[in-house]
Amino acid sequence: MAIYEKHMASIIPIDPASSSLQSPIALLREVRDVMTTGPGTAQARLDLLVQTIATTLSADVCSIYLARPGDILELYASHGLKASAVHVTRLRVGEGLVGEVAATGLDLNLTEPQEHPKYVYRPETGEELYHSFIAVPLLHSHKTVGVLVVQSKASRVYANDLAEVLHAVAMVVSELVIGSRIVDLFDITGGEHPMLQSQQLSGQTLSGGIAKAPVVLHRPKIDITDLVSESPEEEEIRFHEALLSLQRSVDTLITEAGLEEGSAHREILESYRLFSQDRGWIDRIIEAIHTGLTAEAAVRKVQEEMHARLSQITSAYIQERVHDLEDLSERLLYHLQGMEPTAALGVLPESFILVANSLGPAELLEYDAKGLSGVILAEGTHTSHVAIIARMMDIPMVGRVEPILSVVSPGDLAIVQGDQGLIYIRPPEDVEAAADAEIAARARQVAVYAASRALPPETKDGERISLNLNLGLFVHAEHLAAADVDGVGLFRTELPYLASRELPSVSDQQRIYRDAIEKARGKRVVFRSFDIGGDKQVPYIQVGQEENPALGWRATRIALDRPVILRQQLRAMVRAAAGEKLSVMFPFIAEIAEFDAMKALLLKELGKARDEGITPPTEVRVGTMLEIPSLLFQLPELMSRVDFISIGSNDLFQFLFACDRGSPRVGGRYDVLNPIVMRTVKTIADAARDYKVDLGFCGDMATRPLEAMALLACGIRSLSMPPSAIGPVKAMLRTLNVRDLATYLDYVCTEPVHSIRLPLERFAKDHGVEVG
Repeated sequence: MAIYEKHMASIIPIDPASSSLQSPIALLREVRDVMTTGPGTAQARLDLLVQTIATTLSADVCSIYLARPGDILELYASHGLKASAVHVTRLRVGEGLVGEVAATGLDLNLTEPQEHPKYVYRPETGEELYHSFIAVPLLHSHKTVGVLVVQSKASRVYANDLAEVLHAVAMVVSELVIGSRIVDLFDITGGEHPMLQSQQLSGQTLSGGIAKAPVVLHRPKIDITDLVSESPEEEEIRFHEALLSLQRSVDTLITEAGLEEGSAHREILESYRLFSQDRGWIDRIIEAIHTGLTAEAAVRKVQEEMHARLSQITSAYIQERVHDLEDLSERLLYHLQGMEPTAALGVLPESFILVANSLGPAELLEYDAKGLSGVILAEGTHTSHVAIIARMMDIPMVGRVEPILSVVSPGDLAIVQGDQGLIYIRPPEDVEAAADAEIAARARQVAVYAASRALPPETKDGERISLNLNLGLFVHAEHLAAADVDGVGLFRTELPYLASRELPSVSDQQRIYRDAIEKARGKRVVFRSFDIGGDKQVPYIQVGQEENPALGWRATRIALDRPVILRQQLRAMVRAAAGEKLSVMFPFIAEIAEFDAMKALLLKELGKARDEGITPPTEVRVGTMLEIPSLLFQLPELMSRVDFISIGSNDLFQFLFACDRGSPRVGGRYDVLNPIVMRTVKTIADAARDYKVDLGFCGDMATRPLEAMALLACGIRSLSMPPSAIGPVKAMLRTLNVRDLATYLDYVCTEPVHSIRLPLERFAKDHGVEVG
């Protein structure tokens, strides 16, 4: 592809006519044999290695510098430089010619190196005698682990094919140096090797709970053990077969997506296909194979070189293309080794903890919920949809654990403490025992909650609280059948959209909605129209890049701009509710006109059903989410139009404080137990009471007993939450006198403090309220 060829053109091409090396494959085999079966210590093998390379290349000097802690490069072995300089000469990364190669990840091929502005004289080496210099980086996992240097007394520029061969030698040396632990990727950053010790890591709570199980990597690690080929011809055949398989998989992806010609998403996939057919990329890999590398090693070599060169370019577009080529290289390696691209397609243990860099909702749903015990992500935010689904599935999940993929191996025992945002990898015995005790205690508590399901959800002073479920793809009849559950307060209809590569059909949506209604057995199910966009992207609606996606084109805004999609969904709801009650709720309403427009489309679908002779719902109730602060200034007009309202705290409160909840810097800056929040909720509750409008609350606050307690004091009498939160919240409210708390809340909210969490905790302790 042009963008790749343009920025990779400066990589020296092979010129067989100028070659002074007759057998690069033989050299690679010698390098491999010296490093794997050579005599004596690692130092002895490195000494023999530099001698072998120098002799084969007819060079006066061959030296290897290896990375040490503190961004230091140490002369580890040399043939030609003074022996006394070995382990004495040290350069900082970026210092001298060797340091420059390490800093940039790019090779240098110079005549008269002393004249280069980066040259640094080290008298102990005796290198002033040499007038030719070529150095290539030893790259591994996008890190420079050393530098390979060849020098000669004669003043000349080394042949182009020699540079290519040295890159291949460097590839083999770097893999073997890392594999033999001569250099440790973590040692060069000053830390201990994480694979040899227990690890305690902290991250962001995405879903509460605790789990202990062996690790499964979402994308399995690819270990390249065979670096040097026995037959370049056979390796090239393997490469072409794997490449063809990769290209076919991309073609299948495009076909199955069912996208129209010219659509933005199809263009993205077409660009991806072009990458897989790029001659510059393919030819580089074939050239590396011809130097004696296996197909896998050749792909990895080109991947490392590409990353080193293109990462120097600051263009955001180029960096996106680097990511695409990285992903393509990894996929090609999966095809070469016959591996599935994700663990979901392979054989899984009965119980496991999934580890991934990031995870989409559809990818999470590929895993069997029975075996999936917990999830650890290097990325992820509390408000991402995959986190919401994890909470609905009652799966502990911790995100923002950035180093996780570098410290964990498949099969490692892991503990996920979702409530604290803590991760333990290869835990010591005392930590493992404590986790077992906590898991057992939680099981006993769940049994206590189950035993009290028949008790009414009433406060000590007789206030009956409606407890409802937040559900989506998974509707378990036993959850809805519980005596203390009144119904579904929020059915997230966008989950089928997120789990599909194409727009779900009316019949598919109708089946999902009808299943929920039937399992509810007369209990209310509130269907929220789709809330896609923002962090919930789907391939068939191209939102594009937005600076503030949470404030951008999403939910109702998409629905009104693409009314056909909304009407198909409403049609499915109307048909699914034939002969039953139907409750529809619209999200992300900013003004009354938007609610009126959405309701008008629902009325059209009801009229269409009537005209077509379809049995209508017995009752239709229409409501809205209140999650945009502008509605606070339109409450009288809103209350006169709706049958019910549900407060969506996740968006409402981040907009109130102009604070991105997904930001690791400011996400926890403001406490939801702030007097401003309490006054806001109370204002809405008072208006709903005056207008006799049903009011519910379906945000995350409702899932935590202390915060749910505060909501009850503000006047909320209906809460919606995941099934796992019902027991703790019910235990809280049955030990609460809500009138006493309301009086106390009025008092503590008179001061403009950052948080009233501590006063509420004291109230709960003093009055025996169970808040966990």
